[in-house]
Amino acid sequence: MLNLFSRLFRCSSRRVGYGLLATITALGVWLGAMVKTPALPIGDLIFQGIQIIQLSNISDEQEVALGRQMDSAVMAREFRAYRNADINAYVNDIGQKLARLSDRPNLPYTFRVVDDQQVNAFATMGGYVYITTGLLRTADNEAQLAGVIGHEIGHITGRHLIEQMKNDAIYQTIATAAGVNRDQIAALGIDLALRRPRSREDEYDADRRGLQYMGRAGYAQSAMPVFMAKLQSSRSVPDFLSTHPAPADRVAAIRRNINPSMANGAGLDVNAYRRRIRPLVGG
Repeated sequence: MLNLFSRLFRCSSRRVGYGLLATITALGVWLGAMVKTPALPIGDLIFQGIQIIQLSNISDEQEVALGRQMDSAVMAREFRAYRNADINAYVNDIGQKLARLSDRPNLPYTFRVVDDQQVNAFATMGGYVYITTGLLRTADNEAQLAGVIGHEIGHITGRHLIEQMKNDAIYQTIATAAGVNRDQIAALGIDLALRRPRSREDEYDADRRGLQYMGRAGYAQSAMPVFMAKLQSSRSVPDFLSTHPAPADRVAAIRRNINPSMANGAGLDVNAYRRRIRPLVGG
């Protein structure tokens, strides 16, 4: 334990060391109060404090590296890439247009079309966004697709998965004396992105951000709530709409946030969209 303290708090200023010790100790006490579990040894609390501090301070480069690691696992174990160059290029063009106008335009965004009949879309971190072929078939026009992609970019620009991982990390032992175990952190991120719901606040925030991005790109903002309402009324509500908050509440909130001057922009031509995704719909 003494060696642990000497490694953690060795610095030129004793005052800085005491301040860091107080911060981590306070964080450990707060975590102990928030999580109804048996008391942990002070060393474990410090380790958990470290992993949360590291996630809070993750750089863009570290986030991209983790996103790349998650992407390798997602494409190896969870989904199969859709092998059509034209459709992949089409989705990437829309995504890159929106990403350039987002709040984090400097991330190296990657947009993947995955071969899955389910209507779904999700994002991890570091610029990785995934759209299913089922969603592409279900969208009526490019503006609706842009709304979904913009929403997923909003999760990335809002750093929602990082915050979710930070909050969840206190339940798992994923820290070592050398720092956070990157493999386990990546596995946690995939689990959160694919199998656990976002918070109410995160969904509203991603809707708001996505609406802004599609408006900046010239797309009709009215398409976002129209598509969401369409999915809400379908027999099988997609995973990304079936969790709290209720889709009807989200639709109402999006409609309130639409800029009247951006309500009827580009991307509403149904036939033009069908021509772009012809390999998926035939004809």
